[in-house]
Amino acid sequence: MREPLGANEARKLIARILASGAVTLWDHCMQELDHDDLDSGDALNVLRSGQITEPAEDVRGRWRYRVHTERMCVVVQFENDAHLSVVTAWRKRR
Repeated sequence: MREPLGANEARKLIARILASGAVTLWDHCMQELDHDDLDSGDALNVLRSGQITEPAEDVRGRWRYRVHTERMCVVVQFENDAHLSVVTAWRKRR
């Protein structure tokens, strides 16, 4: 897999991974979800329906993608073409 991916490519890969791959939510992500009174289902819903509107960001040699809905944002990185990790998430408004 060649990164960084464009927004459309990243969305398609997220959809494929959700359908038949593996998704890991980092402990940090779970803490942030809990802090905002959200859960893993909320994060997965953002991955299903959210949009990527910003370029990928290089964080310590790993490309991260922000997936947004009107109310939430989740940050993901691809471990490979069949596995993604949700690094963090937050509520944008109540």
